[in-house]
Amino acid sequence: MAVIKVKKTGQVIEGEDNVRAFLNSQGVLYEHWDITKLPEHLRDKYVLTDEEKEEILATFKDEIEDLAARRGYKTWDIVALSDATPNLEELLKKFEQVHIHTEDEVRAITAGHGIFIIKGDKETGYFDVELEAGDVISVPEGNPHYFTLMDDRQVVAVRLFIDPSGWVAHPYEEKEEVNS
Repeated sequence: MAVIKVKKTGQVIEGEDNVRAFLNSQGVLYEHWDITKLPEHLRDKYVLTDEEKEEILATFKDEIEDLAARRGYKTWDIVALSDATPNLEELLKKFEQVHIHTEDEVRAITAGHGIFIIKGDKETGYFDVELEAGDVISVPEGNPHYFTLMDDRQVVAVRLFIDPSGWVAHPYEEKEEVNS
């Protein structure tokens, strides 16, 4: 289950209902999918063949199509990152810069962990959303954020897009400290 850490105050928010309510107050969609649907051989596997990626997408077909219908997403894929990923450090450096998109950034975590650092409203400031398998998040277009891996450095996620070519990150000029 996702855990939120508000940087300004040190507040920690746990529990599905509390996480959902907080993120909703910040304009961020949060859902939770039943990860037990995922076949055992795909749990905690971070180097995937194209066939295994398709199997993950097929497993969550109903959830993906429901979310896509509600939010206007047109295409989806799987991203898998781990220490086995070529050029992982370069990818993370690219990810770990505050940016915005012209469409939502959506992740449905199917294995491992990831963390979004998101700019909240003026009172809240930046907060971390630590995600694990089953967590689904949609950071709205234009909302400053970045995504990175947690200490285990491995994640598999479904990504959903409105534009079939995928989203493009646009740098965000920060006026406040991200870590406070």
